[in-house]
Amino acid sequence: MPAPPTTPPRVEVRVDLDAVRDNVARLRGLVAPAVLMAVVKADGYGHGLVEAAGAARAGGADWLATATPEEALALRAAGDAGPLLCWLTTPGDDLRPAVAAGVDLTAYAPDEVAAVAAAARAVGRPARLQLKVDTGLSRGGATPAGWPALVRAAAAARDAGDVVVTGTWSHFACADEPAHPANDTQQAVFDSALATMADLGVDPGLRHLANSAAALLRPAAAYDAVRCGIATYGVDPAPGAHDWTALGLRPAMSVRARVAMVKRIEAGAGVSYGHRWTAPHDTWVALVPAGYGDGVPRHASDVAEVLVAGRRRPLRGTVCMDQVVVELGPDDADRVEPGSEAVLLGDPARGEPSATEWAEVSGTIGYEVVTRMGGWRTVRTHHGEVDA
Repeated sequence: MPAPPTTPPRVEVRVDLDAVRDNVARLRGLVAPAVLMAVVKADGYGHGLVEAAGAARAGGADWLATATPEEALALRAAGDAGPLLCWLTTPGDDLRPAVAAGVDLTAYAPDEVAAVAAAARAVGRPARLQLKVDTGLSRGGATPAGWPALVRAAAAARDAGDVVVTGTWSHFACADEPAHPANDTQQAVFDSALATMADLGVDPGLRHLANSAAALLRPAAAYDAVRCGIATYGVDPAPGAHDWTALGLRPAMSVRARVAMVKRIEAGAGVSYGHRWTAPHDTWVALVPAGYGDGVPRHASDVAEVLVAGRRRPLRGTVCMDQVVVELGPDDADRVEPGSEAVLLGDPARGEPSATEWAEVSGTIGYEVVTRMGGWRTVRTHHGEVDA
């Protein structure tokens, strides 16, 4: 692991890899006997693709999953040799490197099976292929009407020696709402799809339907494996639907910045663009050099909180591209010094604002909050015993 910088970064996305490892170990125990597939797409949900993957493997992740072949190949290049799934390709993609690297590719339609089979013939080895059925999300996967044709195409490619069917899967639309009727409907469609495979003489391989929310709230949907994405990073996939703190998962990401300026403003002073907040009295404010260009949600304007000098302080006015303004308070005792640390995002067990809190006040989800944090001006550091 590289040595930390000697000068504190202006804005730092700090990732605790031990938290990722421990979260995976905890989730793996919760979903057993199903195996755990840790999802590390989108640069590990903003935590670092390779680093998050290594920590997940250290925690016992049986599988890793990415969206694109490029992400999967980056993991192979970094030395990961374990089971690895990806699912998002487009026509014309060169699938040969992924097939050669033993990455499990996903087919949604017979044309995709043909493309995978052609890549397999080109590299001289059978491709590892998983099939996805659209059970009601209306996103990727074959519809129930198109499912038999996809299964037959996979069977023909299997019989020709071009592919090995290694898995069958789908994805919930409403698992974060455990009482939503779509959950029962989707699981029934998935079971029907598996029955069709049996009728057509195709072994489904690894059966997986559950995401993070379903892994925690719908154990009957575990099948052979569960795909845990956001829970891997200690962010609640279903706020309000369960007792999140009882699970023992902790946030892996914190976002910290150094206060750039502190000053006193007078009553009636408008703050930031649009003057959406006006000081009702004389007060101290701090300038924190992180804005929407660094991933801070603009929708958090005037509603989020930041931890400064051990206290929650309200964000005042509009989030700018490069900076936000935080109110410290009216008393001289509330004043802090430039260079002091401001924690925008972190672990609520330490009194820090959580990704879930920021999501709630911003009208979004914790997934988006952590995934968007970072950028060219931001330093991302990795910490812990896990060898990154």
